[in-house]
Amino acid sequence: MLVVEDDPGLAGSLVRGLDRAGYRATSVGTARGALTHVPVPDVVLLDLGLPDMDGIEVCRRLRRQSDAAIIVVTARGEEGDRVAALDEGADDYLVKPFGLAELLARIRAVLRRIRPAGPELLTHGPLVVDPRTRKVTVGGEEVGLTPKEFDILQCLAADPGRVVTRQEILERAWDAHWYGPTKVLDVHMAALRRKLGVPGLVETVYGRGFRLGEVG
Repeated sequence: MLVVEDDPGLAGSLVRGLDRAGYRATSVGTARGALTHVPVPDVVLLDLGLPDMDGIEVCRRLRRQSDAAIIVVTARGEEGDRVAALDEGADDYLVKPFGLAELLARIRAVLRRIRPAGPELLTHGPLVVDPRTRKVTVGGEEVGLTPKEFDILQCLAADPGRVVTRQEILERAWDAHWYGPTKVLDVHMAALRRKLGVPGLVETVYGRGFRLGEVG
């Protein structure tokens, strides 16, 4: 996730808030930084008041070169600015000041739109998860998983950059009213890592949960 904001204090605050929410985020303070950023982010939080180019033009160029979800976050609340940004490809428009909870809700909403629920393959590096057939391959080789191991992996693969909490995994892979010992998750996670056979693919984020890590 990329924060495009020329105010270092606000940019840092947004990155920290996104990190606490389980997203990988970084920031740039210029249009040039946004347009040349590698890798291309899934979501761009775009301020319109940038020092080297008007944000509406940045929005237009970003949309032309990628399918990233663009959420404009700006102090410019006039209808004309809203219409222009949306016409140039913005997916949402949020006027400052705003609360982090609302921003996170907007992010979840755009992610649902660009990653609709369905049988699409979930890919991350050498990993491919097929929700329809419940098959998993790593580097083209099929990996045999138990139903619970598959459910855990699907939780992580649905949004590889996000930290998924232990409780969320338990509720999704076991039951929404799970009250048993959480140690059962550690046992399944250890087996899943062993079967996938890629060091660093499943990361433990201590005190928070798990996520898929960056792998070659």
